[in-house]
Amino acid sequence: MAVPAEPCVGQEVWNWTEPEPTAAHLLNVCFLKTAGVWVPPMYLWVLGPIYLLYIHRHGRGYLRMSLLFKAKLVLGLTLIMLCTSSVSVALWRIQRGTPQAPEFLIHPTVWLTTMSFAMFLIHTERKKGVRTSGVLFGYWLLCFPLPATSAAQLALQGGFQSDPFYHLSTYLCLSLVVAQFVLSCLVDHPPFFPEDPQQSNPCPEAEASFPSRVMFWWISGCAKARAAKRKGSCGVETPEMQPLLKQEGSQRGPLLRAIWQMSRSTFLLATFSIIICDVFRFSVPKLLSLFLEFMGNPTTPAWKGYLLAVLMFLSASLQSLVEQHFMYRVKVLQMRLRTAITGLVYRKVLVLSSASRKVSAVGDVVNLVSVDVQRLMESVIYLNGPWITIIWMIICFVYLWQLLGPSALTAIAVFMSLLPLNFFITKKRKQHQEEHMGQKDSRARLTSCIIRNMKTIKSHGWEGAFLERILRIRGQELGALRTSNLLFSVSLVSFQVSTFLVALVLFAVHTLTAEENTMDAEKAFVTLTVLTILNKAQVFLPFSINAVVQARVSFDRLAAFLCLEEVDPGAVDSSPSRCSAGETCISIHDGTFAWSRGSTPCLHRINLTVPQGRLLAVVGAVGAGKSSLLSALLGELSKVEGSVRIKGSVAYVPQEAWVQNTSVVENVCFRQKLDPLWLERVLEACALWPDVSSFPAGVHTKIGEQGMNLSGGQKQRLSLARAVYRKAAVYLLDDPLAALDAHVGQHVFNQVIGPSGLLHGTTRILVTHALHVLPQADWIVVLEDGAIAEMGPYQELLHRKGALVGLLDAAGHPEDSRDGEAELTTEAKDPRGSAGRGRPAGGPKSGRSMKLVPGKDSTTSETQTGVALDDPEWAGRPTGEDSVQDGRVKATIYLTYLRAVGAPLCLYVLFLFLCQQVASFCCSYWLSLWADDPTVDGRQTQAALRGWVFGLLGCLQALGLFASMAMVLLGGIRASRLLFQRLLWDVVLSPIGFFERTPFGNLLNHFSKETDIVDVDIPDKVRSLLIYVFGLLEVILAVTVVTPLAAVVILPVLVLYAGFQVGEIEQVPGASPRHLSQSPVSGQDSV
Repeated sequence: MAVPAEPCVGQEVWNWTEPEPTAAHLLNVCFLKTAGVWVPPMYLWVLGPIYLLYIHRHGRGYLRMSLLFKAKLVLGLTLIMLCTSSVSVALWRIQRGTPQAPEFLIHPTVWLTTMSFAMFLIHTERKKGVRTSGVLFGYWLLCFPLPATSAAQLALQGGFQSDPFYHLSTYLCLSLVVAQFVLSCLVDHPPFFPEDPQQSNPCPEAEASFPSRVMFWWISGCAKARAAKRKGSCGVETPEMQPLLKQEGSQRGPLLRAIWQMSRSTFLLATFSIIICDVFRFSVPKLLSLFLEFMGNPTTPAWKGYLLAVLMFLSASLQSLVEQHFMYRVKVLQMRLRTAITGLVYRKVLVLSSASRKVSAVGDVVNLVSVDVQRLMESVIYLNGPWITIIWMIICFVYLWQLLGPSALTAIAVFMSLLPLNFFITKKRKQHQEEHMGQKDSRARLTSCIIRNMKTIKSHGWEGAFLERILRIRGQELGALRTSNLLFSVSLVSFQVSTFLVALVLFAVHTLTAEENTMDAEKAFVTLTVLTILNKAQVFLPFSINAVVQARVSFDRLAAFLCLEEVDPGAVDSSPSRCSAGETCISIHDGTFAWSRGSTPCLHRINLTVPQGRLLAVVGAVGAGKSSLLSALLGELSKVEGSVRIKGSVAYVPQEAWVQNTSVVENVCFRQKLDPLWLERVLEACALWPDVSSFPAGVHTKIGEQGMNLSGGQKQRLSLARAVYRKAAVYLLDDPLAALDAHVGQHVFNQVIGPSGLLHGTTRILVTHALHVLPQADWIVVLEDGAIAEMGPYQELLHRKGALVGLLDAAGHPEDSRDGEAELTTEAKDPRGSAGRGRPAGGPKSGRSMKLVPGKDSTTSETQTGVALDDPEWAGRPTGEDSVQDGRVKATIYLTYLRAVGAPLCLYVLFLFLCQQVASFCCSYWLSLWADDPTVDGRQTQAALRGWVFGLLGCLQALGLFASMAMVLLGGIRASRLLFQRLLWDVVLSPIGFFERTPFGNLLNHFSKETDIVDVDIPDKVRSLLIYVFGLLEVILAVTVVTPLAAVVILPVLVLYAGFQVGEIEQVPGASPRHLSQSPVSGQDSV
């Protein structure tokens, strides 16, 4: 409320004829009273309605009447009563005829209505589930400082004795405002009936108060609980994914609209943040100009200097804070985009038609996810760059024109003269980058080939030859990278020195063109500040344009992929309900199918009816269309004409087994609920129990990449077990017996597929070349050239002497072949020995409990301790040797990298950085001496000397900067070469078991992404670290020389900051999910 006292200027509040009070205080009382009374209400009445509309549209539930809300309610009602009493007293005095200025009635009335509105907002927030409010936090913050300062000044002037009631009410009001402000810093309980579903792993930001969100305090708690939170994470689809995932086959326009619909609120908030940040950015030069002007005028009151210093500090701090909020919003948006578009690409993969799969290989999809999505994500931070940097340049030139007049035009000339050099460097660097990327791709392909075929290479002793080839390509790659880094150093130096060159030319032209132009501190240091901003705009603009162009190309590639032909969802009329015994389960009527639209049909005039519970065998010569028939039932083929109908759930076993890089139990269960007894029966029937018994961790043993540690027969039986475990109604089996030994195939057929197997009672369509199982089939279909040649029971087809008899004759088997003796093809032996190693074909032994690691000796197996199937200690435990380490990076890791760089080179780099920083300090000090030179007859007599020395120091700084950055990058290349050689040598010399246990994606990630980080990212981060550290040391030295007492404050702050940073730095897990991302792409049919 208003500070009660005498009016601002006597009884006539706005009496301009009276002299203004002297500026002996920080600010005059009239200004403080006016600002303190009107600023908080204007703030709330402007933002309040917008805030009300927002919370009405984004309700989150209903908050219970907590103790926090009751305290806010009591304090608010007390404030309303105080304001009401102030209005009542003013009206009572007016009624009694006591002269009162209008402000004594207007100010309390305004605060009364505003306080009532604030209480309405508090009540509405509780109804809409708002636990902490930023609008009210800002309102209570504004209600205290200015009124408190005004009240303190009036109290010092003795105003308390003139009107004690108003002063006591004001002090009480300010105390209540402080209490409300403290309560606004707290967070309320969660909503009682939340509209959004509860998340198992909620973000800590949702539980944080408004000050914690603004200052990012909640991140500290998040970092401490990161490991525990990661254990409870789950793959729940976030709401941000929904708009994208609904646009699976969209063109570029709808896809762009979907992205905008998902990200517009976050993007607009980030844009608003960067605009506010720029306001503070450009307020710093103006405040610096006013501060230097204050220092040059000894008659100015001292409070103005304190005020300007505080404003400069607040502007810099708020600029940094708002900029970090912009970066945070951008990073959140980047993660959402990456998650949504990656999920969209993988969902598209699962619905691609056969023709689309021919034009989009697995590598193309992986490139879309790893390269194009990454570029699109990285471009978010640059989207505002093209227009905001132009505004930066305009404002900077306006500043320079105000400071230096027409001399500012020389800045444009210097910047334009540097453009050809930068364009030339960029063009040459692009050529070397293309060469570097080409060599990197060649090395990656060769490395991938070597790792995939490591068994063959080791068996022939070819490690040395392949190592030589890889290192030769690696040498060419590092040569191109070395040249590119040198050009990059020249480019960085040109950008860094451009500020100095422009300043030198500006100062020289300004001081030499006119006699009245002299150099002073305001012109010198404000110009340098503005030129620094202008240089950032010059650097940021080409990066922004390049990022936007690359994002456009990547976006077009993604849109083209999303527009590929999909399978027709209406090709198969499927029903989830199971059909009763004897009812038609599968029916095809006059079906004609093709692999793609417009191509020649591969299946003609198919008419097929399969009742529930039948075993249908499909046979035919190679290329007859057997697998195509199953694809047609799955909806993978383009239906030209006819109809297909299936009742019940479908399970499919492909001809080429697909396994995941997970444990055995996860492969079999495949996100189904674990049933130990059923799992045991499935493993026993699929002849997998003897194999599982020999595994080191039983069913929890990790399967290598693409089943590297399994034989072909084991992979096929694992794929069959996954389908059997699902308990589907319809089974489509594409020759699952082809990769099995004869006795194993007979066991699997009898225990799983045959009339007495686990699948009896289900509908089974078996594509097979094993003719010995045909007599046990209920119905046989013979295909020739994509059409049904004949079908019927086995004995009937034998009597017809048709196509089936022709197949038997071609295979060299008699027509009356006995059951279990005829087989169309010669089956390869399982090189690792398949099932049945001493294991009876019957069910599991009675009384045997399901153990994971049974003993090798049957006499001692009962005494050995097994692990239960649902044991969480073994579930998901990696058995490979290549696992991700979590936690803080150890000092030995840094020392290993420094030793790879070399101790002499490290010391030399530090010496070069020290030299260039000394040159920078001397340059700034010499500029200050130039600004302090006295003027004689309107001119500075030593301007030419000062300019030449200033230019010389700048050139020395540029040379030192180039040498130091170049040596850092060259040292990084040296370290990268040595570390790569050690990595390659260690991996190649590893035993075969290492490659069986380690996912292929992890190894490939070491040689691709992580090697690229060592090549490019680490040297760049080291360069930035050294530049900032030595720059900070220069600032500390300058401040300490001018103000020695500043060291008392600087040193504790540095120690506190260093301790905080060291405590928070932890290694972020960087395990590449590439081996997981390739899995659904390569096994999309099974998925």
